[in-house]
Amino acid sequence: MRTNPTGRHLRLGAELRKLRERAGLSSTRASQLLGVKQNQMSNVEAGRAGVSPERVRTWACQYDCGDKALVDALVGMAAERVRGWWEEYREILPAALLDLAELEANSMRLRSAVTVHIPGLFQTTEYAREVFRQGVPQLPPPDVEHRVSFRIKRQAVVFQESPVPQQVIVHEAALRMRLGGRDVTRAQLQHLLDMNEREHIAIRVIPFDTGVLAGSGQSIYYSEGPVPQLDTVNLDQSHGPVFLDAEAQLHKYRVLLDRMEIASLTPAKSQDFIHSIAHDL
Repeated sequence: MRTNPTGRHLRLGAELRKLRERAGLSSTRASQLLGVKQNQMSNVEAGRAGVSPERVRTWACQYDCGDKALVDALVGMAAERVRGWWEEYREILPAALLDLAELEANSMRLRSAVTVHIPGLFQTTEYAREVFRQGVPQLPPPDVEHRVSFRIKRQAVVFQESPVPQQVIVHEAALRMRLGGRDVTRAQLQHLLDMNEREHIAIRVIPFDTGVLAGSGQSIYYSEGPVPQLDTVNLDQSHGPVFLDAEAQLHKYRVLLDRMEIASLTPAKSQDFIHSIAHDL
């Protein structure tokens, strides 16, 4: 029995519960049909107990799920037994941050939109350190360094052999915010320019001239899974990441990101825009 199920364990269990509920089966009836104890099924659906890939296929068949791509994706989640690098931070950082790293590592594509800060996966070490120093309540220096090192390690998805494709929308306000002073800001903008030259990354800027647009008042982080049903939205709140995966929520944030993309400059024009801001510092 798991005492600390990860976000991925919880998501697998939740998706199996959705399949059962769509089939119109109570947990009692489903456990009878599948020949398992009801408490075992409840623990699997709650992410507290593991489930084999074979059992996932059996349950999906019993639930009359004809979506092969979804079933294959759930089987893949059940088969995964790799302990991620983030587990070394299990007793140091909040569990939600570890879930975020796990989510990124398993993403097919990442989309983000930010207004005030540069996205975490594109922050320099000094910029990230200044972000965490501004936290309320103020973090002790060792805690700041733990969070900085964790954030930098998350960036492996950008630099690994098969990097995760990313589309980043950054508001001009975030580019002009002199977090840490002129030198830190200039280095951060240069890092963005370098990242925008990578094939798998598209950074787009929303200038002040665009005016108010839907979604611009919050940071949005959208992770695409192997199938759309397994997409996840992460909203960066002051108390930590908040994960959303309901169908209506996923649709809402896809629409918001699409509208923000339409309102933004192209990656090429964004490159020139960022360069001009850095030049003026």
